[in-house]
Amino acid sequence: MSAFDPEFCRNERDVEGKLIIQYLLPELGYTPETWHQEWFFGNIRLDFLAFKKRIFSYALDGDTNPCLIIETKHPKQDLEVHVVQLECYLNRLKVEFGLLTNGREIRIYKQSQNILHLLFRCFGKEVQNNIGLIREIIGHENLSQKDYSSTQANNKISENITAKQINQTNPETNPREQNMKVITIYHNKGGVGKTTVSVNLAAALQNKGKRVLLIDIDAQANSTFSTGLVKFQFNEDDNLKDNNVYHLIESGDFNFISDLKRRSQLFNSPEIDVIPSHINLIDNQDKLTRFAASRFRLHHKIQQAKDDYDIVIIDAPPSRDVYAEIALIAADYLIIPSDLKPFANQGLSNVKDFVAEIDETRTSIGKDKLNVIGVLPSKILSNNKYMNFVFPKQKQTIIDHYDFPIMESIIYERMALSNCLNKTIMAGVHNLPDPKSIFEFDRDSESVKEFRNLAAEVLNKISE
Repeated sequence: MSAFDPEFCRNERDVEGKLIIQYLLPELGYTPETWHQEWFFGNIRLDFLAFKKRIFSYALDGDTNPCLIIETKHPKQDLEVHVVQLECYLNRLKVEFGLLTNGREIRIYKQSQNILHLLFRCFGKEVQNNIGLIREIIGHENLSQKDYSSTQANNKISENITAKQINQTNPETNPREQNMKVITIYHNKGGVGKTTVSVNLAAALQNKGKRVLLIDIDAQANSTFSTGLVKFQFNEDDNLKDNNVYHLIESGDFNFISDLKRRSQLFNSPEIDVIPSHINLIDNQDKLTRFAASRFRLHHKIQQAKDDYDIVIIDAPPSRDVYAEIALIAADYLIIPSDLKPFANQGLSNVKDFVAEIDETRTSIGKDKLNVIGVLPSKILSNNKYMNFVFPKQKQTIIDHYDFPIMESIIYERMALSNCLNKTIMAGVHNLPDPKSIFEFDRDSESVKEFRNLAAEVLNKISE
């Protein structure tokens, strides 16, 4: 069998021919009688559809047993944009496994109970080294032996494809190269896009295959609301007041992350884990300030979950209270969203002083000083006059007067970004919140590109 070189894939046809037809399908044990190219199902056109047994008809029936959908894209296309499309195909045809590739990257997904799971990911140049593992997941012999919708078969896959194996082949999630990183999003000036950055950065990193935990420790609970966890209409239905971030930090002996985490609700695909907040944090603040140990509990409990997550993002309150202290003590890195306007810039002096105080406390528990990734320009006007004349001066002011680095990424003020977290849906006579990440709300939005760029910059910074 000839070797595969992704450099020879210049267009989608090359990906189909050189990667899928000439290399991957034969290596996985599929013969020409068990796969078809350009399979039409109603208004859906699949690039490749593979079967558990030989088929001689293009009509699907109860005996055809499709087992794998393969979708190919141009080498310059971002695979993330096409994940929802693949999920739709898997749902419509009731197929469990899907392979998505542009030749430069290969992803394998599994659909289970209407949730799409990323099972495997590697660069195209690494496919030959990982062909054995790929064969274990979607090889024809394995998928045709049993009905893989059964619990027994799913357990077999879980045994063969361990989390460690998956992570070793993921180009961005290698546990031997990268430990869990904790990033706090903080500015003591409100209205600078802190929550928007927190939740959409969490979504962007989750979309890149990271295992992300979002912790909301702001009494305003905006990140909790934005990830779809506030669905109740009346106080008696409030299911967060007794299970939120306060309960995580009130004691070191009980209520751990595994006990309190929630899955975001129809916010992103894949969904993210969230430790919710609640307005009752205000009432409980005095209880925490009495004991110095309260400030370190979040740090300790996050470390106890270090094998479960690659990245933890903490949405901190715009204040200098005990909750902000807890968030900065627990963090490895700090991102400071700012609209760069005068009041926000003036607040950077307070941020700098606060970080200096926190660093003294961090040193007392053996932690390094907080690594400030930088000031993130957010809610920035996109008109040319502002960008050409005002924006450069605002950035230079931060460098000259506050000695903070400026991040390269820019989050502009856009209608789609404003609307995605405020989306609602009618349920009978009630207008219920239905917030979405920008990736779910409008995949063609410029904001999607901006948050992908931000995620890439963050991953680069925390791996240095």
